[in-house]
Amino acid sequence: MNTLMQKLLRLPAVLAFVSLSACTVLEVEPTDRAAVVYITDFGLGDGAVSAMKGVATGVDSALLLEDLTHEIEPFNIWEASYRLRQTVSYWPSGTVFVCVIDPGVGTARKSIVARTQAGYLFVTPDNGTLTLVDEYDPIIEVREISAAHRVPGSEQSATFHGRDVYSLTGALLASGQLHLESVGASLEPSTLVRFDYLRPSVERGPNGSLVARGMIPVLDPNFGNVWTNIAATEHFGKLASGTLLAVEIARDGELVYSGSLPYVDSFGAVPSGESLAYANSLGELAFALNQGSFAERHEISAGLSWTTTVRLAEQ
Repeated sequence: MNTLMQKLLRLPAVLAFVSLSACTVLEVEPTDRAAVVYITDFGLGDGAVSAMKGVATGVDSALLLEDLTHEIEPFNIWEASYRLRQTVSYWPSGTVFVCVIDPGVGTARKSIVARTQAGYLFVTPDNGTLTLVDEYDPIIEVREISAAHRVPGSEQSATFHGRDVYSLTGALLASGQLHLESVGASLEPSTLVRFDYLRPSVERGPNGSLVARGMIPVLDPNFGNVWTNIAATEHFGKLASGTLLAVEIARDGELVYSGSLPYVDSFGAVPSGESLAYANSLGELAFALNQGSFAERHEISAGLSWTTTVRLAEQ
């Protein structure tokens, strides 16, 4: 058995030593523990996610360890940023999110813990993952993770910080064994890496009708629905069911789709196989095919290069 494996098998004892020597330790009751929620691009085809949870269990076997998703497209930091924005507010304040979409692992990019105004903690590389979280729940404190917070014996590996640094740090925070101020040096929230993306806007067209512009941040992956960042009611007001919307979708400025879609409250308002527009679970406009994939039919994807224009169609 190699030395690293031997040390990992003794993880609880080793972590107790690390916590006592490098962190402020608290005696915590089970009710004081926070959940640890994982989001990665690892998939579930190997042992990576289980290894991360094994490290956290070694810190405190009573921790609640949950998954946001492990199906982020490989290296797609923007998608991870959106999935965090989609999910975070439904968790209790104090929840610790371990976010590992890290194409720069082992490079000079920083490893950080960020705290938001609402009290959520994020353990993540500083690579743009927190772009959208910060806009909906401002980041008010950031610490760079010091070298002390690392699984002992893992120093020889520079390619699995999710296990060796982030899961360990997240579990120590969630269990109350580590205070945020003991994580490492303080950083200014304004210095964090952020994506520049197309924010939604609305204007009046030549005939006085509203024209909204935005982007396609993500797809609804299991169903092929196309989500926008255009708020349905904020930008168009209350739309009557059946109102026709003229929709254009482009990639890097090149038109990919143009058509008119009825705005309806639910998929069943149109026949199977027919297209529609609706307000998704975040209250933003989305385009779908009832019991089919709108994205697949029209060869549409998502991300920073995908944009959309929506206006009221002429009747």
